[in-house]
Amino acid sequence: MLRQILFTGIEALPTIGTIALFLGVVVIIQSLTQLPRFGGEEYMGKILVLVILRELGPLMTAFLVIGRSGTAISTETGNMIVAHEIEALKVMGIDTRLFIVAPRILGVTTAVICLSLYFDLIALLGGFIVAKLILITSFSSFARILFTSITGTDLIISLLKALLFGNLIALVCVYQGFSVRISSTEVPQATTRAVVQTLFLVFLANSLLTLLFYL
Repeated sequence: MLRQILFTGIEALPTIGTIALFLGVVVIIQSLTQLPRFGGEEYMGKILVLVILRELGPLMTAFLVIGRSGTAISTETGNMIVAHEIEALKVMGIDTRLFIVAPRILGVTTAVICLSLYFDLIALLGGFIVAKLILITSFSSFARILFTSITGTDLIISLLKALLFGNLIALVCVYQGFSVRISSTEVPQATTRAVVQTLFLVFLANSLLTLLFYL
């Protein structure tokens, strides 16, 4: 499980941080420059929270984890099937659900939750620092607008999405890896199915959760 957290979470920090920074700069610059034109300054903080904290943070984190770790999980487990490693584990009396499946589910889910929070932090604060080079806006003013707009519900929704996305990614990718039967040529096919199905389920879960909390 710790190795899965290391690969999925810690080793992905530079990539997640860079993308979050670029995305945060774009969203913050657009908000700080466009909303005042329409008299919407008072909605600036809420829009940033809704766009980054509730939606883009969990979604972008899930997309990056799918492309980086989800594919690795399905490929690894598929190759283990082809090499008869799973059969060897069963012969030794080792429960593959506890030895193979559970650590990946726990590791990926933990990593996605932490990466989602990291993404939000870099996108909001790091994005503002870079945007400050272009815009004349004080940090205290920006922080006041932002932190007065964040509610407990926003954090709960963001964490709930990250929790659900992490479980979906791990479950689908492990399942597709175990769907490999005989040939090594099945491994890339299983990986492709894992990516497509996981993306679909993440979009579906995100839409349902959004509808649930807004209705």
